Amino acid sequence: MATAAAASRAALSRPHAAAAAARASPAAGARVTLPRRRSVRSAVISSSASAAAVAASEPAAGRVTLGAGTDGALWPKPAVLVAEKLSEAGLAVLRGFADVECAYGMSPGELLAKVAQFDALIVRSGTKVTREVLEAGRGRLRVVGRAGVGIDNVDLQAATEAGCLVVNAPTANTVAAAEHGIALLASMARNVSQADAALKAGKWQRTKYVGVSLVGKTLAVMGFGKVGSEVARRAKGLGMHVIAHDPYAPADRARAIGAELVSFDEAIGRADFISLHMPLTPATSKVFNDESFAKMKNGVRIINVARGGVIDEDALVRALDSGKVAQAALDVFTEEPPAKDSKLVLHENVTVTPHLGASTVEAQEGVAIEIAEAVVGALRGELAATAVNAPMVPAEVMSELAPYVSLAEKLGKLAVQLVAGESGGIKGVKVVYTTARGPDDLDTRLLRAMVTKGIVEPVSSTFVNLVNADYTAKQRGLRITEERVSHESPAAEAPLESIQVRLSHVQSKFAGAISDGGDIVLEGRVKYGVPHLTVVGPYEVDVSLEGNLILCRQIDQPGMIGKVGNILGQTNVNISFMSVGRTFRGKQAIMAIGVDEEPDKETLEHIGHIPAIEEFVFLEL
Repeated sequence: MATAAAASRAALSRPHAAAAAARASPAAGARVTLPRRRSVRSAVISSSASAAAVAASEPAAGRVTLGAGTDGALWPKPAVLVAEKLSEAGLAVLRGFADVECAYGMSPGELLAKVAQFDALIVRSGTKVTREVLEAGRGRLRVVGRAGVGIDNVDLQAATEAGCLVVNAPTANTVAAAEHGIALLASMARNVSQADAALKAGKWQRTKYVGVSLVGKTLAVMGFGKVGSEVARRAKGLGMHVIAHDPYAPADRARAIGAELVSFDEAIGRADFISLHMPLTPATSKVFNDESFAKMKNGVRIINVARGGVIDEDALVRALDSGKVAQAALDVFTEEPPAKDSKLVLHENVTVTPHLGASTVEAQEGVAIEIAEAVVGALRGELAATAVNAPMVPAEVMSELAPYVSLAEKLGKLAVQLVAGESGGIKGVKVVYTTARGPDDLDTRLLRAMVTKGIVEPVSSTFVNLVNADYTAKQRGLRITEERVSHESPAAEAPLESIQVRLSHVQSKFAGAISDGGDIVLEGRVKYGVPHLTVVGPYEVDVSLEGNLILCRQIDQPGMIGKVGNILGQTNVNISFMSVGRTFRGKQAIMAIGVDEEPDKETLEHIGHIPAIEEFVFLEL
C-alpha cells in the first residue's frame, strides 16, 4: 500500500490523464507532484455508458461533474472550497475550471467535516489549516491556496506529508502595502491621527501638533524586497534620502532606485525614519530591541507594516518613554488583535492601524485573481512559482540523496552567515559537485534547490523547495551556476564525493573562509550517513554538521584546543566535534568546533580574547 501511495503522489497528471500518467514515467520537472484523487464529489453525466465507466473507475461517493479537455475527452471536474471571502474576479477564474463552493465563517468542526469533498481549499488568515484538516482531506485534497503572503495558519509539514501542495499570492498586495507604509510615514510625521482625535473631542491644538518635514531626511528601509523597494521609490519622490539594509538586495537594483545599501548598524544609526519590511524569522524575531534602539539617533521615528514580531514591543515602549524613539506608526503587532490595555497601542506617540497593509479594493481583487490562477494551475499539474512547500519525492530517490540534501542546505546556511552586511548582496553562487557518476545518472536540481534554501531562508520568509528554488534565486538576484568534477572511482557506490559552495564578489565576516581566489568557499561530504564540513577557504577541516559551529582562525601553536575547550566547559557548552586545519606548521590554522548549545556573548568574547586567536565566528545550524 505504501508503494502504491508513493506512486500515486508521484503521478504528475491532469485529472483526465490520471490513468495515462500512472502508466508512463513523467518528464523530469514537467509537473507538480500531487496525489491522485481517490473519490469524487458529484455527477452530471450524459449516458449510461459513461456512468458505468465512472462507476467502474472511481469509488462510489456521490455524483461526478464531467468537464471536457482540449482533446474532447471527458474528465471529472475538480471541486474547490473557498472558506473566506474572495472577490468575484477570483471566483470567476475558479469557476472556469472547477466546481466552486463558498462557505464563509465555518467553525473548525464544520471545516473538518466538509474538506474531504474537495480537491482544493482556499483560505485567508482567519482559517487554520491544521494537521487535522489535512488528514481529514487526505486522499482528495491536493492544493491549499492562501490568499495573501503569510502562511502561518497552514501546517506546511502536515501538508507535505499528505502530498498537498500549498500556494500563496505574494505579489498582488505589494503596492497597497507600500502605499500604507507611506501613509503611516506622513501621518506620523504630521500628527494627523492625534490631531484628528483632538479636534473631534472639541480641542483646537495647533501648537501641540507641530510636525516634522520629510524633505531632506534619511529613511532607512530595512528589507529591500518587493514592498521595501516600492516604499523607497515613493520616499525618493518625497525628497527623502534613502538607505537600505538587505543581505540579498542586488546593488544595481538599489542604485536604479536611488538607494544606498549599508549594514544593519549603519542603517539604524544614520536614519531619521526607519521603515520595516523584514520577514519574521528566527534571525529577525525581536531584532529591534533595547540594544538596537540604543544605536539609533535620539528622536528617530519607526514605521512597521511588515511583521509585528520583529520588534520587542516592551523595548519599544521604553524607547518611546525615554524619547529615544520620538514616534512609531504600526500596522502589525506581535499578537493580533493586541490587548485592549496595550501600553504600546495606547501610547500618545504611537499611530496604529489594524493590519490594513493589503486592504484596498484593488489589492483584494488582485490577490483573489492571483491565488485563483495559482490553484487552477496546481490542479492542472503545472509548476507553481508561488508554491511554498516541497513536492513529494519518490522514496528511493530520497533514500539515496537524503544525507546530501542535508549537506547542501547546511553548506548554504553556513555560507550566508559568513557574508558581511556591507557586501551589498550576494552576487554569484557556484556549486561544485565531485562525482563518479555521469550527467544522466545524477540529477542535481534537488541539491541546487537545497543550497538555495540554505542561503535564502535564514534571512527571508520565503519557503524554498524544488518547485520554486530557481524562481526564488532569480527574483533575489542570485546567479547560481553548477560544475561537475569527475571523481575517478568507478567502484564508488555513493552518488557524490563532495559538494562545494562558493560565494563570489562578497566580503566575509570571517577572513579565514576566503580562498586564494577571493571567494567564500565551503566544502563538505557525507561520512557514515552524516554531513561533514571538510574545507573552509584554503583550510582542510573535518567536523560533523550537527548542532552549531564555532570557527576560529589562529596562530598554529600548542595548547589552543585546551584553552578554547576550557572556556566552553566552564559555561557548560558541550563540544560534539573538534578539528584543526592548517596551511603550514607554526603559521595560521583554523579550528572548527561543533557545539550542542549556543554559547552566550561573554563566552564568545573570552574565546576572542585569547592572544593567538585572530578572528572567530559563531554559526547556527
